[in-house]
Amino acid sequence: MLVRTHTPTAIALHDDGQTPNNPKCPLLLYRDAVSLGKDLDPAAIFEKLFAANGWGRSWRNGIYDFLHFHARSHEVLGIARGSARVQFGGLKGETLTLEAGDVVVLPAGTGHQRVTASKDLLVVGAYPPDGSYEETRPHEIDHAEARRHIAEVPLPAADPIYGSDGPLRRLWSSQP
Repeated sequence: MLVRTHTPTAIALHDDGQTPNNPKCPLLLYRDAVSLGKDLDPAAIFEKLFAANGWGRSWRNGIYDFLHFHARSHEVLGIARGSARVQFGGLKGETLTLEAGDVVVLPAGTGHQRVTASKDLLVVGAYPPDGSYEETRPHEIDHAEARRHIAEVPLPAADPIYGSDGPLRRLWSSQP
């Protein structure tokens, strides 16, 4: 009942020579995807939703203020409280304002960093079971090696919000 049916906005982010991004899968932005009632723990809502759809190893925190990416895993971010401006895709990427209830799914390799945030920002992140977590800054890995790792990360079995019938697999598998 807390999940709203929305079509995500797909945002293609391109390799800028430092941040690889993902050449096949766009970032997916789900605006106001989850209703966060005042009587419920908003972070717990995201944790349970993501886990129910096979996305685990969840955490609660903010978003780092330095540019980084995960070359060996996809990541989902649910905004449980507050708001933030986040730059996705590296220095030549796109800056988005995220608010409570928004969800963003980052395919492996997507650069991201917080630009600004409200004092009450709380984010829940999670990962599909395939892939391994690492946190890499562009200068910490050979660019060609990062691209090889990204290409090896399999598609998730399910959308972190809508499950196996959600749009993620369709949108990511339809890319060239």
